[in-house]
Amino acid sequence: MTSALDVEETAGALDKYRRRAGGLILAGVVTLALAAGFWAPLMDTVSSRTAAMPFVPGILLLGAGIGMWGLARRMRRALGAGTWSVHPAVAIGHGRTATAVVLRSPDRSEAWPLTVIATRQRYELVRPGPDGVLWWCGDPRVGGVLAPPGGGELIWAKPVRGGHVRRRVVARAEAEGLMHRATPRQPGSRVPGPVPGPAPGPDQVTDVDSVRGPEGVQGPEGVQGREAVHRPEGVQEPEGVQEPEAVQDAARPEPSGPTYAELFEHARRQAGPRGGRAPRPERDAREVAWWRVRSLRRVAGVHRVVIALGFCAAVGSVALTGPPKEDALKLYAVGVLVLGALVYSCHQLLTVGRPAARAMVRALADSVHVRRRYALLYDPRGGAPVLVLFPMYDGWDARPEAVLRLIPPGPPKQPRRGLPAKPAGTVELHGWRDFTVDGRPFVVAWIDGRPHWPAGPYQEADGPEFAALIDRLAPPLEVQAS
Repeated sequence: MTSALDVEETAGALDKYRRRAGGLILAGVVTLALAAGFWAPLMDTVSSRTAAMPFVPGILLLGAGIGMWGLARRMRRALGAGTWSVHPAVAIGHGRTATAVVLRSPDRSEAWPLTVIATRQRYELVRPGPDGVLWWCGDPRVGGVLAPPGGGELIWAKPVRGGHVRRRVVARAEAEGLMHRATPRQPGSRVPGPVPGPAPGPDQVTDVDSVRGPEGVQGPEGVQGREAVHRPEGVQEPEGVQEPEAVQDAARPEPSGPTYAELFEHARRQAGPRGGRAPRPERDAREVAWWRVRSLRRVAGVHRVVIALGFCAAVGSVALTGPPKEDALKLYAVGVLVLGALVYSCHQLLTVGRPAARAMVRALADSVHVRRRYALLYDPRGGAPVLVLFPMYDGWDARPEAVLRLIPPGPPKQPRRGLPAKPAGTVELHGWRDFTVDGRPFVVAWIDGRPHWPAGPYQEADGPEFAALIDRLAPPLEVQAS
């Protein structure tokens, strides 16, 4: 690899970024032209402020596109002149509004505080997770490009200005243990890394309540050392639990990736406070209609329809009161927007949300389910929870056989509220009757007496996409920092 642009994902991401910038510039020019053509005859009949309003979207689009085009040129120069390096990273800020990232230098001698130049949505694509690492290409004294592992999303970052601010940001990163994190594996390295810290033994596992499965079914505590083991004595398969044909051991692909012991350690480090009170109990989706279950209404998008209806009612009530003549055009434009939002939200509810909610209920109500061990990790691209699934009785050396992405059950400010209290344990997977076009089964996870709704199908360990996801959830490590 002579430059970062030799990475296929990086070259594709830069090209996508440039196309997006060009699209914004074109949209801005077209919007300004349309505004000038349609509003020129009306400028004598409306106030100057009203006449200028149609030009505002075009100016904003054009300015955003020109700014993105300039950043794309700077990214291309930086990526063409350097190569990717991998660094432990900490996001600095409150909640989901952080705008600074601190990287540790390769020799662990200093920290690099950087300000990210991106919208909130784009920043979430590269936000470092609890075990976070980021790829970097550039000069920390001038600026450079940040990307998540793999180099598939790019944002520009520049050094934090001001000595006092830099020291404060670095101090916060050091307080979160940045300088003592294990060294991440560099791109192209094939040296496998050990598990950070000592591998847990049988005595340690007995004391860790977070890995004990429900109803007396043993998890890793039944493992004697790290050798291959058989099913612990006295533990019977629960009655009614069946192995569907779609997941028979003989048909399951050969798993690969890090071991259960490694991901168990990652899950324990990533486990954080759920925040707020426990979620209120809700109706059992197996006994009532889906629209009577609070979490399924949110999944289906019912709240968006209700909000759009509220706005339509508000605009309609204002229209009935007879607004001033100079405000009639504004009210008409707002009415068109909210009516379009209502139509769109209803269409999404009927074509996407309602079928998804009904599929989840069918999966949960199905009597066929299987048990698996899980490690609960978080995708640094947005922080979504992901269950990494392992066979029940293969011991500490088991490799992940699948992942299941979950919908965060909590509110936007506390998305982890309502997730399993244990970072690792046993899960029942219900469903196995609905499949996607490419043959992936649709299942619902049942943990601690409640369902956790999936954000996608059951994804088996079947290719480079799965390996890339695991590396992003739990970045490979080489050396434990002292």
